[in-house]
Amino acid sequence: MQRAIALVDCNNFYVSCERLFQPKLEGKPVVVLSNNDGCVVSRSQEVKDLGIKMALPWYQMKDIAKRHGIIAYSSNYALYADLSNRVMSLLSQFSPQQEVYSIDECFLELTGMESLGKLSDHGQRIRQTIKQGVGIPVCVGIASSKTLAKLANHVAKKQTRYNSVCNFNEMTEDERDALFAHIEVGEVWGVGRRSTGRLQEMGIHTVLDMKRVAPKRIRDEFSVVLERTVAELNGEVCLELEDVIPDKQQIICSRSFGSLVSNLPEMEQAVVTYVTRAAEKLRSQNSLASGIQVYIRTNPHKEKDPQYQQSILLPLVEPSDDTRHFCHAALRGLRQIYRSGYAYQKAGVMLTDIIPAAARPRTLFDDVAAEQKSHALMSAMDKINRRMGSGTLKLLGEGVNQGWAMRRENRSPRYTTEFGDLACCRAG
Repeated sequence: MQRAIALVDCNNFYVSCERLFQPKLEGKPVVVLSNNDGCVVSRSQEVKDLGIKMALPWYQMKDIAKRHGIIAYSSNYALYADLSNRVMSLLSQFSPQQEVYSIDECFLELTGMESLGKLSDHGQRIRQTIKQGVGIPVCVGIASSKTLAKLANHVAKKQTRYNSVCNFNEMTEDERDALFAHIEVGEVWGVGRRSTGRLQEMGIHTVLDMKRVAPKRIRDEFSVVLERTVAELNGEVCLELEDVIPDKQQIICSRSFGSLVSNLPEMEQAVVTYVTRAAEKLRSQNSLASGIQVYIRTNPHKEKDPQYQQSILLPLVEPSDDTRHFCHAALRGLRQIYRSGYAYQKAGVMLTDIIPAAARPRTLFDDVAAEQKSHALMSAMDKINRRMGSGTLKLLGEGVNQGWAMRRENRSPRYTTEFGDLACCRAG
């Protein structure tokens, strides 16, 4: 029985999320910008056709945006995450084994499902279900390995004759090779920009070139990881689907400020906010952390300004998932490393020494009652914020008027996660 793995990828995901609630954007050039409206992180096909590259700074393209009527939106991560969860939940119905690879991609195990008919038809059912159920367009690539499935998805996106679903397993090897001969080697999953340059120097310019190269040569010149990529291009399964995504061993939350920060109270607000987000992620994977690192820095690109950066790692008395415990430690550390007289551009926190909550070490001196109260409080906060929207219930230390917060001048309403934004949805 031939292995069959599908890679389902949402098309221009952030832009598609914006269009879902604003149909007037269909057919118009749209971009979504990164934090602080810095650079392009998602492009509609109309923008791609203009030759605008990913990660292009917004300030560099304002003239061309004005000339072509490009509409720019600030990132609306709450909306994108919620719609991603809806997409992934629907996709889980199409396979007993699913690996969520990123916010807009997942792998599905389809081996043995040929009894349902042609797998390309099954792919079309997947595509139509997601479009009807969530409203997000997707492409589906099917093949005998994860690397080939990623390539099949690339073909499904680029060649309209496949109607957004490409199944390599339904092709002969010659048909696949004919496609590979016209795909640049940089499109192969796991081949980065630096590797692409080195491969081209070796005469490997296309996917077909890489498929035919001697695996040992790749291992000697690069690594065993890239050698496995060559094997996967030849249909050998080296990368299995992960049923369970492993818990993160470090959780980081950091942001560049919307405007430079020059005083300690504002810096404290930012650090408390970042600690809160990191602790929420920690609890979501049912883990505890025993340490927290805090770091701050000025803008390294403003070379004429005084420069300063520093970090500090603080251990906790015992593993915890309580936001308040992390905040006390983080603020203590911040006050140690903060220096006045500097204009700070960024701060961040990292939770370390993470263990499963069930593995908490026990002693005779544990205050079980205090642990239960802490767990009840954090659970209540998380439940309210999930139901009512992130930040509905928060620590006073986060502040009310956050002048340092990220610039999101063109952020759309959080239609699906904030009650206050529902009216905007109805009015539209």
